[in-house]
Amino acid sequence: MGSDRWKNIGGSPQMEDTVQEKSQRTSCGYILCTVLLSVAVLLAVTVTGAVLFMNHYHAPSTEPPPVITTNMEDPNALVTIERADSSHINIFIDPNCPDPIPRLDGLQSSLLSALADHDSELKVAVGKERALLAGLADQVTQMVSQVSRQRADWEGLRKGQNGLVSELGALQSEQGRLIQLLSEGQSHVAQLVSSVGEVLDNLQRDHGRSRGKGDLVRVPARSTKSRGCTNGSKPRDCYDILMSGHQEDGVYSVFPIHYPSGFQVYCDMTTDGGGWTVFQRREDGSVNFFRGWEQYRDGFGKLTGEHWLGLQRLYLLTMQTHYQLRIDLADFENSTVYAQYNTFGVGLYSVNPEEEAYPLTVSDYSGTAGDSLGKHSGMKFTTKDMDNDHSENNCASFYHGAWWYRNCHTSNLNGQYLRGHHASYADGIEWSSWTGWQYSLKFAEMKIRPLREDK
Repeated sequence: MGSDRWKNIGGSPQMEDTVQEKSQRTSCGYILCTVLLSVAVLLAVTVTGAVLFMNHYHAPSTEPPPVITTNMEDPNALVTIERADSSHINIFIDPNCPDPIPRLDGLQSSLLSALADHDSELKVAVGKERALLAGLADQVTQMVSQVSRQRADWEGLRKGQNGLVSELGALQSEQGRLIQLLSEGQSHVAQLVSSVGEVLDNLQRDHGRSRGKGDLVRVPARSTKSRGCTNGSKPRDCYDILMSGHQEDGVYSVFPIHYPSGFQVYCDMTTDGGGWTVFQRREDGSVNFFRGWEQYRDGFGKLTGEHWLGLQRLYLLTMQTHYQLRIDLADFENSTVYAQYNTFGVGLYSVNPEEEAYPLTVSDYSGTAGDSLGKHSGMKFTTKDMDNDHSENNCASFYHGAWWYRNCHTSNLNGQYLRGHHASYADGIEWSSWTGWQYSLKFAEMKIRPLREDK
């Protein structure tokens, strides 16, 4: 069998190999067989490529090309090349080498199985992704629908808001008109009461009777001639002190009609003829004005410096006669202005002024500062612990002061001492008609004097 394994090219006799050499080759290992098989396949491919190259590129000749076939007669032959001269070249597979076909079949089966598993997993993943995309598409559709509804609702709210703004503007205009009418009405009532008091006083002096005088809300207004204290009577305010001959600024004692024990005040004897009783002063920020109800009722500070005289004392003073109010203001550039009101009172028509929170009466403005107090007329006094304003919030707490707030203010002379321009809004010593709501004044002084006959 080994003697006919190899043949010479061109049909020469078979090469003789000894039985001993073939027997030694039968013991080759798996690796050698694999190498031989690879070499045989490579040789067959090389020969085949060479023949095809020769058939394709060489000029045609009379010799027919070799024929490459599988040798069906010899099952061990892998390829048979038959040349034109009928010679053959056979390429054999060593029968002792393991058959690679089953291993290739196994590998192919494993690959096909892995491909099938991967394809199955891919189909499952694609199905999940499609389901997820479908769910996302549904959610996006729902979100678009919801956004459309919200946009429609927003449009409706905006239209409603525009309508409310218009109505609010109309209400504010009407409120301003009513406030002005109320202030004018209060001024007329105050003047009427004063006139009635004068008439009754004249009747009392003429007929020597005192009937009804103690029941009046105000003690009747008196002339400048009757305000002096030369007869030894106690002064009721700084104007009485001025009329008695004292013309220097300073601290004096006054004795209001309904408070005979009296109290001390600071008197301004130089401004516009003098006779002013000072009840508020701001000048250097040395005193904290962000205080509670009791302190604003009773007063605090130093009379010769920053101070608040007290709502109860202010009530006792202003109920005596018809008083006027003067407010002197200065900024940090040393510019000065003033505001004067010929009608002023605190708790004028109150049975119990503290329970009614000392309401303000002020009207008849003149001056250079602009009217930033008139809109507060009729309002009760509010502190951080006593909310009497018309705002939802406590204006005193919100603007760090205490005042006759409405909703909330156009002036805030008891606010913080912030020294000129400030970033916060309306919480300094503000007089909006002069410096707006973000400038805290350097100086503010509020003082009262009986309205003189020449006025």
